[in-house]
Amino acid sequence: MTHRFFATELEGVATFWRIERRDGVTIGLTNHDRDLCFDGLRHQASPGMVPSAIRRTRDLSPDSAEVSGALCASGLCGDDLAAGRFDGASFTIGLVDWETLKRTILFRGRLGEVGQAGGTFQVELHGGKALLEIDPVPRTSPTCRAEFCGPGCTLSPARFTHEARIASCDAETGRAGLAGGVDGRFAGGWLRWVDGPHAGEIMPIVGVEDDAVLLDHSAFAAVPPGTAVILREGCDRTIATCHERFANAVNFRGEPWLPGNDLVTRHGGMMR
Repeated sequence: MTHRFFATELEGVATFWRIERRDGVTIGLTNHDRDLCFDGLRHQASPGMVPSAIRRTRDLSPDSAEVSGALCASGLCGDDLAAGRFDGASFTIGLVDWETLKRTILFRGRLGEVGQAGGTFQVELHGGKALLEIDPVPRTSPTCRAEFCGPGCTLSPARFTHEARIASCDAETGRAGLAGGVDGRFAGGWLRWVDGPHAGEIMPIVGVEDDAVLLDHSAFAAVPPGTAVILREGCDRTIATCHERFANAVNFRGEPWLPGNDLVTRHGGMMR
């Protein structure tokens, strides 16, 4: 639904924002003094949200915008921002007539760099043209470039994904013990919290120690025993692991036998 705004001298116009996180949580905000409901979503009144100028160009240079406001207002919490729950979230900015709810979209994109100072935050937004800056040409590497169980790898993610429950947790060291134990297959994988204070967060597994996984997280909230988690096994991306453990060498996306840059620095007597 689109509408021509500022066509008359007096109009009831408000700005709205919509944030769609990768874990499925959607947050609606507006700088109006009361909540507005449209598109099946309640946009919470957040008068402290301040948009800056939106930059849109005709050429291929990236579009950009910024938004600032108060933390913990309308579901934007500093802890969630620091934990990465908003990383990669899609963002929509638009105008809405608070009486008729007619609206138009001004900007769509994804969240970029998030800054915090005191009790406020500032978010940089990147438009769709930012994707044109990504180099689609793969670079040669001795290890596999494909994401484990992702495109190019072709292995089934369900086969290497497991449900478990937390037996013990040391929030300071990032050590999470699992009921039923765990083995080295999970090193390099990830753990996703199903419930508890970190529900929806995904944390990389950097190692396995006894019956516990070591999470790449310096500190997090205390997690009670019995908390449900989902774990994905890891892969070191070498041709040996791909062949011996997964029998998937035919889909290996790398060049393990291609000479590297160190070839030109080797001593003549060492080359055969």
